[in-house]
Amino acid sequence: MATLIASEYEQFENIKHVNENGIEFWYARELSDVLEYTQWRNFTKVIDKAMLACHNSGFECADHFAEVSKMITAAKGAKRKIADYELSRYACYLIVQNGDPRKGPIALGQTYFAIQTRRQEIADRFNELGEDEKRLVIRGEVSSWNNMLAEAAHKAGITDQVEYAQFQNAGYMGLYGGLTAADIHKRKNLKRNEKILDHMGSEELGANLFRITQTDAKLRREEPKGLEKASGIHYQVGKTVRKAIAENEGTMPEDLPTPEKSIEEIGREQLKKLKEKKELPMLDE
Repeated sequence: MATLIASEYEQFENIKHVNENGIEFWYARELSDVLEYTQWRNFTKVIDKAMLACHNSGFECADHFAEVSKMITAAKGAKRKIADYELSRYACYLIVQNGDPRKGPIALGQTYFAIQTRRQEIADRFNELGEDEKRLVIRGEVSSWNNMLAEAAHKAGITDQVEYAQFQNAGYMGLYGGLTAADIHKRKNLKRNEKILDHMGSEELGANLFRITQTDAKLRREEPKGLEKASGIHYQVGKTVRKAIAENEGTMPEDLPTPEKSIEEIGREQLKKLKEKKELPMLDE
């Protein structure tokens, strides 16, 4: 996670607003500028993902993403309405979690809003979620942590896709009793372009999330150099997670059922429901 200096912290503080009830909020248009999104339509895609994550965490989107409109002066003095959002601190946190990780300000925003947001609220509500919602929440966490793991692997000297695939394979082999990613893909009877992580239930995703977070931590702590050492760590962590499952008399990940719907299908369905719930259509850009 990025470290904030005072000037970077102020970027987000300077666009913070406070309503008549003393509640802090941010305008999406202003946040998009700080996060270096030059086109509003691209930023609305990030907002959609954030709203979906909000819904699947058990919160009401309307409480965190309030649609508003603004009058702006266009060319030749003409006035027109544009769409905007008043965002809660939690909404901003979800937006930076779903933003383009290649943008430097996204990492800074993640640090800023992570510090400000009480993530415990999500954990408190997690057990109330249905299986599909749990899958979406954990899959989102897996994506975020996989990005961090890729960074840690890069620092260990794994710099190309072929080596990174071998490194990832080592983790799967440890967790799945010797099965490679290709073996798991075949076992789940998936099509060539389908991702195995998108076809896991919440329990299987949880096991993989633990594998990923612990490998990331161990790589950063021990600072190994080279594919062989890094892959060895990934394999051993996966094997340790598998052993813990066995000791708790759990079902091995390769024996867990493959859900009928993929993560992408569930996400599309949830997003459609969210958009259908909106009372007013979004205004044009």
